[in-house]
Amino acid sequence: MPTSATIEVSLGDRSYPIVIGQGLLDGGFELSPFIHGGDCLVVSNETVAPLYLDRLLPNLAGRDVSSLNLPDGESFKTVATMQTILDRLVSSGANRDTTVIALGGGVVGDIAGFAAACYMRGVAFIQVPTTLLAQVDSSVGGKTGVNHEMGKNLVGAFHQPQVVLIDTNTLDTLPERELRAGLAEVVKYGAICDPAFFEWLEENMPALLDKDAQALAHAIQRSCELKAAVVADDEREAGRRAILNFGHTFGHAIEHCLGYGEWLHGEAVAAGMIMAAELSGIEADATTRLRNLLASAGLPTTPPAIDSERWHDAMGMDKKVQQKQLRFVLLRTLGDAWITSDYDEGRLQALTGAGR
Repeated sequence: MPTSATIEVSLGDRSYPIVIGQGLLDGGFELSPFIHGGDCLVVSNETVAPLYLDRLLPNLAGRDVSSLNLPDGESFKTVATMQTILDRLVSSGANRDTTVIALGGGVVGDIAGFAAACYMRGVAFIQVPTTLLAQVDSSVGGKTGVNHEMGKNLVGAFHQPQVVLIDTNTLDTLPERELRAGLAEVVKYGAICDPAFFEWLEENMPALLDKDAQALAHAIQRSCELKAAVVADDEREAGRRAILNFGHTFGHAIEHCLGYGEWLHGEAVAAGMIMAAELSGIEADATTRLRNLLASAGLPTTPPAIDSERWHDAMGMDKKVQQKQLRFVLLRTLGDAWITSDYDEGRLQALTGAGR
């Protein structure tokens, strides 16, 4: 079947396409040009592999292909899990021309990408995301890594993929809760840099929840276009790319304090975006629109009860902290985000009880 869109992530000699369409796993897109050696390791998990591994394998015909299925869940996004990938690469005698292919959601992509970044100081890597959250966010931009007991994604590396292959048919089997969690990241793009897209989401949220193919394709394409533009401008998050973390300082703290997996990443980010909007002090109707849109997606808009000291400790490990100073992605208005350490201390105290 023809692809619906190809979006280029422009990074000089590290540029790569994001290919979005239906039926891509079954040969609708040829992966061979992006695999430069004869060996491939497909990293998936125990949930996704039974659904999609056999559909991907014909696209790798002529290669020496092995696979490794990880346990499923954010709680397994650890150095120990990544070690199992490195062990497989070593035991199979993988060379520097090996390609690691991540088939799964954000956890699989992050762990497999980090292993690819580390093995022999970097081997080729392909993203085949199968969840909405991974398709619109984590598979694009080259961030890879694992969690540490002290914080989210504290151990990792930038390692760009060769290609991101998004087969939207994989969303047919995505559980409703996972779909809703992915929509949080879609809403984020409208909130930080595209007010017209935000309005479109307000009008089309019912269609997205119904998995309308045309609506999902548009939401995925626009999200990837926006992220690709930001990443091309600031690959290693030295400046503007940090706006993609809107809601994440609070969201990551929620995930850490509750225990990874209790709230899905998108659920925590949804509540975090409302907290960030309230910290921003933007007009009340803008915050209300954001809250209503997230609520219409079935996402939480208030954080769980967390002790103020735990809020403070968790946010203190946020990667945007500089010189022990908390920095937040805030909104000037819907569609206009910025990152700053100049925020209202009283509002932060009211939101979390935590101070600087």
